Amino acid sequence: PLSLNYDLMLVDCPPSLGLLTVNALTAAHGVIVPLECEYYALRGMANLMESIDRIRQRLNPSLELDGIVATMYDVRTLHSKEVLERVREAFGSVVFDTVIRKTIRFAEAPVSGKPILTYAPASPGTVAYRKLAREVMDRVSPRQPAWS
Repeated sequence: PLSLNYDLMLVDCPPSLGLLTVNALTAAHGVIVPLECEYYALRGMANLMESIDRIRQRLNPSLELDGIVATMYDVRTLHSKEVLERVREAFGSVVFDTVIRKTIRFAEAPVSGKPILTYAPASPGTVAYRKLAREVMDRVSPRQPAWS
C-alpha cells in the first residue's frame, strides 16, 4: 500500500461533508479540524463532531480527532477570543496551542501565485503555520491506515 512509503499523509478536504470528505474520513486514522474563530463555525463544529461519530460507528471505528486548529483569529476582536475560549473549554488539550491569526498576507499570497511560505516567509502567518507543523508532528505519530 501507498502508506508504506510515507510516515504521515495529509488530505485537505472541502469544508462540506460531501462524498469526498466522507471517503477521506473513512480511510483516515485521524482528523485535524481547522476552525475559524467565528460563531457560525463554532455551531458547525457540533455538526461535524456528530458526523465524525457516525463515521466511527458505521465505517471507521479507529478514526480519531487528532486536533483542532483555530484559524482566522482576529486579535482585535473580543469575539475571536470568546470563540477560542469556548472551543478550549469544550475540547481541552485536543485544541492545538498554535493559533493562526488573520492577516492580509493570506489573501495576497494566492494573487501572487505563491504559497504563503514563499510569498511572506517572515510573516506571522508563515511563522504560525511552521509552528503548527511542528506541533502536528509532535502529536500525531505514524499509525496503521484504517483499511489495513
